[in-house]
Amino acid sequence: MTIGNGVDSAAYYSSVNSGNELMMQIGTQILKKTMDAAEIQGAQITRMMEQSVNPGLGANVDIRI
Repeated sequence: MTIGNGVDSAAYYSSVNSGNELMMQIGTQILKKTMDAAEIQGAQITRMMEQSVNPGLGANVDIRI
């Protein structure tokens, strides 16, 4: 980074800006994956809680001949 030379300064700031954009994109993708995982876990917990209301449901079959 050279203060007297505008080209060097512009290239430096452009490089820094590109790096910042990349980090933001990476952070956004990680957040999206985390939110997707949390949504799946929430659905699984809901399903488990629904099954716990009637834990024996479907465990036995009554047959008469």
